[in-house]
Amino acid sequence: MAKDKSQQKPPKRKESPPSDDEVCVAQTQKRKKKKLNAKEAADQIPDVALAVEEEIKTKVKKRKKKQTTEQTAKQPEISDPADAPEGEDNLSPEERRVLERKMKKILKKKMKAEGLLPPKNKEKESGPPASQQALDYLTCWAHNRAAWKFQKTRQTWLLQNMFDSQQIEDEKFSELLQYLEGLRGGSRDTTVQKALVLVQESGQAPEDGNVQKRAHRAKEVIQMLS
Repeated sequence: MAKDKSQQKPPKRKESPPSDDEVCVAQTQKRKKKKLNAKEAADQIPDVALAVEEEIKTKVKKRKKKQTTEQTAKQPEISDPADAPEGEDNLSPEERRVLERKMKKILKKKMKAEGLLPPKNKEKESGPPASQQALDYLTCWAHNRAAWKFQKTRQTWLLQNMFDSQQIEDEKFSELLQYLEGLRGGSRDTTVQKALVLVQESGQAPEDGNVQKRAHRAKEVIQMLS
């Protein structure tokens, strides 16, 4: 019996191969998709790395806690907190000071970079020189004792320069001799020894006027303090 041709399936059409334009478009879309996937993966890397780092820290803390618990169980109970072993949260005073200094330096550097701290003014305010301040100190002692106040720095300058007539004039030197009468302790002994050395040196330079004048003042100092 012959088959009904109307019931037979139509033959399949052969698909024509894609054109060059279609191939180019498909490849471009494929490359874009790969770039997009790579970018998404790169964006996720920091989060993944951060999560891994946090997980590692958690495991390390758990391990340390476990070791501490085991050591505590094996060792006798510590009644004095000072005898407890030092750990990350139990720093010595010196370690704590070092850590605080480092944190302050980091914070200060960051604040400077952000402009939160004003720059240092390297030029200090000008004031009277040390010589003038020392002479004013001596004048106040001689003429206004009620307002005078002892200052070690001013006295040191006077003792170091009292044999120099260019630094301390004769009039001021007379006041200084009176001031030296109240000198006590090591300062008195040192001043006498320095004066003795100047007197000995004057014998080696009898024609040097400056040396002889220093020696003359040194003799007056020795006479006052002896």
